Amino acid sequence: MGFSKRLVLSILSILGLLSLASGARLYSSSASKQKLDVQKHLNRLNKPSTKSIQSPDGDIIDCVPMSSQPAFDHPYLKDHKIQMRPSFHPEGLFDDNKVAAAAESKVRANPIKQLWHANGKCPEGTIPIRRTKQEDVVRASSVKRYGKKKHRSIPKPKSAEPDLINQSGHQHAIAYVQGDRYYGAKATINVWEPKIQQPNEFSLSQLWILGGSFGEDLNSIEAGWQVSPDLYGDNNTRLFTYWTSDAYQATGCYNLLCSGFIQINSEIAMGASISPVSGFRNSQYDISILIWKDPKEGHWWMQFGNDYVLGYWPSFLFSYLADSASMIEWGGEVVNTEPDGQHTSTQMGSGHFPEEGFGKSSYFRNIQVVDESNNLKAPKGLGTFTEQSNCYDVQTGSNGDWGHYFYYGGPGKNANCQ
Repeated sequence: MGFSKRLVLSILSILGLLSLASGARLYSSSASKQKLDVQKHLNRLNKPSTKSIQSPDGDIIDCVPMSSQPAFDHPYLKDHKIQMRPSFHPEGLFDDNKVAAAAESKVRANPIKQLWHANGKCPEGTIPIRRTKQEDVVRASSVKRYGKKKHRSIPKPKSAEPDLINQSGHQHAIAYVQGDRYYGAKATINVWEPKIQQPNEFSLSQLWILGGSFGEDLNSIEAGWQVSPDLYGDNNTRLFTYWTSDAYQATGCYNLLCSGFIQINSEIAMGASISPVSGFRNSQYDISILIWKDPKEGHWWMQFGNDYVLGYWPSFLFSYLADSASMIEWGGEVVNTEPDGQHTSTQMGSGHFPEEGFGKSSYFRNIQVVDESNNLKAPKGLGTFTEQSNCYDVQTGSNGDWGHYFYYGGPGKNANCQ
């Protein structure tokens, strides 16, 4: 081999090594930038606490002084005076104890607890916040998207464009009301632990308080229970909330993972595991959730069970919901990523179809709306909606004990749902 040929080969190999080295440097600098971004985000989310409680499920619950919670990172909340109780509760809330007692005779009366309660409680004046870990943020598609739902994950009944609903892979089985002004909603939701096929799928059961069109400006307040391996790193059933004022684009988040919801309760942690859960042909457990608009201050309040007023979403977070909601939805939602080109086997509710009934299928009972006079009322003109009833379905009914109710859910993939 001639000298010039050897020289060319040497230069090429040096250039190759240099390009590998610069590629490695670029990779290493982008990896260290990501690490720094994750750390910054963790510092923003995990506020200094007066006490930390290790939960049996591996969570750490930090007891954070109420005035240091993430809500107060919002520029509009710098001088906000925390409202320690709602000015008004909806009328009819405490008149239905007899109805509730009758309904609960079928359901285990043991109060549902959160798992972390086994190891301690937070002092008065603090709120319990589930600590975000590095791996939680790393699992998200980006630091910016951590704790956020995907765009277009809202059930849109009577859509003129059915393809639009399915394009995000979200599927629903819901009951809904529309065509009036609504100031809140209530439901008692059967609690299960559905099986999730892929870690980037989830299954949830919730109520939606909606304002505006289904375009870019949709306002939504949501609460219920969910199983989301992507968000929490496990398959536990967890209490959650969500809000957005721009159809899941830039605003809002789950739980307390951004500024918005102001928590006042020291006993219930958003995003913490719920225990016990219902078993097939076994004991049934359910949780009650009420969200309503305080007629005086205009904030949207949330109550869990009969005893826990959790806090509120300040009205300035919203455009349409600053006034009232135009639609209420109750029901289940799953993500179907179509693994292997087939429908997911991620379960909704109990994983069983509505016709199987109590103890086998999941339910929402005593569903109500809050009217403009702050009264809890039965929903008028209740509709139902599901994209593929062979995969997940919904069936409504009403009786004296359960008021308006429905069974919902299903197994996903089966002989009729491929």
